[in-house]
This record gives sequence, structure tokens and C-alpha cells, in this order.
Amino acid sequence: MSLMPRTPRLLPATIGVIGALLAVKTTTLVRGALDNGALTFLLTSPAAASEKAHGTPPPPKGHGAPPPPKPSGGDNGHGAPPAAAPAAATPPPEPPGPPPISEAERAVLLELRQRRQELESRESAMAGRESVLSAAEQKLGGRADELKALQKRLEGLEAERRKQEDAGWQGLVKLYETMKPREAATIFNELAMPTLLEVIDRMKEAKAASIMAAMTPDKARDVTTQLAKLRMARVASPSASRPTPTGG
Repeated sequence: MSLMPRTPRLLPATIGVIGALLAVKTTTLVRGALDNGALTFLLTSPAAASEKAHGTPPPPKGHGAPPPPKPSGGDNGHGAPPAAAPAAATPPPEPPGPPPISEAERAVLLELRQRRQELESRESAMAGRESVLSAAEQKLGGRADELKALQKRLEGLEAERRKQEDAGWQGLVKLYETMKPREAATIFNELAMPTLLEVIDRMKEAKAASIMAAMTPDKARDVTTQLAKLRMARVASPSASRPTPTGG
């Protein structure tokens, strides 16, 4: 009895197992497509029908809806990616705002503002004082001018008075100069010292010497002493008026 190979017997069993597996797999895929709604999309989408016609496998179970179909315009037939869309123009960045101010900086700014206000108030007060001082200075300047004018007027009046007084004394001096020395000496012995000094001080030296020689010795000595004091005081203060001599 010859032994037959067992391979032909195993082939139908293997084919049957493969067919059963394919049926089970197909049933699973169909159920998954029905659960995810992909079967309706495949039936209604032309692109899905085309892919199905070309043998594209259905999407795996559990991934939801299939990806959208690729645009036909971007494909050049060689699998190149479509051209990138132009980027939208971005708006320019806004300028950064001022940095936040801390409490310490705020306190410093407030203090500086207060000091500036105080300085401005002091400056305005000083300006007011300067205006008052300027007005007072102008007023004092006017008063000083008035006093100077009054002083000049008084000096002029005093000079006029001295001139008139000297003119009166000069007339009296000429009167005594025309008299004889003994006659004038008799009168001078009885005159008061202030009047006598005014007359002798204005007389010529020769006439005064001849008259004093005829006077009494005591009177001539007193006149000489008082006349020396008068002239020394005049040298010490040239602008002063003739001092009134002392004595009888």
C-alpha cells in the first residue's frame, strides 16, 4: 500500500480557514464603518467612490470621520505639496506703555511737586516784595531829590543872607576906616566884643593896627586874643560861618 502525500488534503482546509477569516474581517470593517458614519460618506462622496474604485482601503476603526479629500489643483502629479497660502498681514506691534510707578516713586514725585509749588509761591512772594521795595525806593529817591533841592535852596538863601550881612558890615568898616585912629579907638573901647571883632576882622591891617594902638591896653589885648581864636576856627572849618566870639 502506497503512502499518499497529505498536502493536498490540507489545502482545502487552509483555504476554508482563510475565507472564514476574510469574512469575519469584512463583517468587522462594515460594522465599524456603520458605527462611525463613514459608509454614508463613502457612498455620497465622489472622491470616496474614486478611491474605492482604485482600491484605497477604508479608514481604520475608531478614528472617526475620514480626512477631507486633497485639493486637485495643488497636486502636480508628482506628489509635491501644495503651495503655501500667503500669510496674512500682521498688524504692527503697539508701542509699549509707560512702566508702572511704584509707591516710593509716587511719593517722591508728590514731594517734588509740593516743593515746586512752594518754590513758585516763594518766588511770587519775592517778586511782590521786590515790586514794593522798588516802589519805596523810587519814592525815597524822589524825597531825596526834594531834600537836595531844598538844601540847595537853603544854601542859596544862606549865601544871600551872608552877602547882605557882609555888605552891611563893609559899610560900617568903611565908616571907621575914614575916621581918625584916636576917634575910632575911643569908640572901640566901648563896643561889645562880638561887634568889635566883626568890624576889626573886615578892616585893612594897617587901619586896624593904628586904631588898636590908640585903644586901651586891656581892650587891645582882649581883641587880639579873640581875633586869633576867630581866625583859627575859620581855618579849621572853612565852610562854617563866622563864629560868635566870647567875652565882653
